[in-house]
Amino acid sequence: MAAIFRLIQLILFPLATIGYVLYVVKLLRYSRRTGTSATVLASFHTRYMQHKLGTRRDEACERMMMVLPNVSHLGLVLVSAPTMVAHRLTNYVPPVYRYPYEGEPSMQHQPAARTTFYDQALERHLNDIEQLVILGAGFDTRSYRLNSYRLRPARPIRCFEVDQPKNQAFKREMLAKAGVATSTGFYVAANFNVDDWLEKLKEAGFDPKQRSFFLWESVMMYLDQQAVESTFRNIASTAPGSIVAFDYLSNEFMESQSLFMRYSRAVINATGEPWTFGIDNTPPVRERVAAFLKSCGLDLEEQRNFGHESEHSRAMAGFAVALVPAR
Repeated sequence: MAAIFRLIQLILFPLATIGYVLYVVKLLRYSRRTGTSATVLASFHTRYMQHKLGTRRDEACERMMMVLPNVSHLGLVLVSAPTMVAHRLTNYVPPVYRYPYEGEPSMQHQPAARTTFYDQALERHLNDIEQLVILGAGFDTRSYRLNSYRLRPARPIRCFEVDQPKNQAFKREMLAKAGVATSTGFYVAANFNVDDWLEKLKEAGFDPKQRSFFLWESVMMYLDQQAVESTFRNIASTAPGSIVAFDYLSNEFMESQSLFMRYSRAVINATGEPWTFGIDNTPPVRERVAAFLKSCGLDLEEQRNFGHESEHSRAMAGFAVALVPAR
């Protein structure tokens, strides 16, 4: 089935190319005109496709996608057509939308792998926390689908979303337009490079004495080192047993001169949101991540490389979960 699926995709590839151009052009134009982030749609589109293919249900994501003014809906249909048509004819789901799978995923599969990693980490700690804080929330919809997890929370969980004012205002407008209820969460407008987001969080009702899960997805690489360290130290000042899950890029990956990386940097730079922070990935990178976290007052619980690591090669990115230690 995989071979037939790929053949159908190949035949319809010209449609996807046209759709991609329409999609990206409208996204960048809208971002430049309004000042809203263009990078928030990277993971959002993957989750939309996972929802459509049945590998990760997310009704809020689908409903928002249909009302976003920065999305070319013709472009979305065209860019999705090869995959959706091939799936309907073969019932096959490509690896990019069904992680985890055997073997090491490529960097192009990172959004789906990242989503799965965070879903699993949150599910694992769901009954140990009282508060969920999504840092740099973008279009994240986890606070609207808590009850969809196999392990439902044993108690009500208070949800907070922290993001830049323009991004947050835009998201709330789109949620309302899509008919997604937002009364279960608290919204905190803050810029990680400028504001004391923890103080703003407290003002919104966050209790630092309660165990919390901080989700920090695809944000760190857009900040400077001071903002990254400050964020980790703020988290380390909260209740022992609190958790932070995050992803990172390596310095080497960000500086790579490969064709894929030069293209990726060009697209990222065009959005006006360049990558600025990476982690030392000298093997074993787990030790580098643990040491960095320890310097900020956190203990590493879990770390996964994204990409192969050996004596002769380095992992290009990774995911990690850290804990606030007992005092």
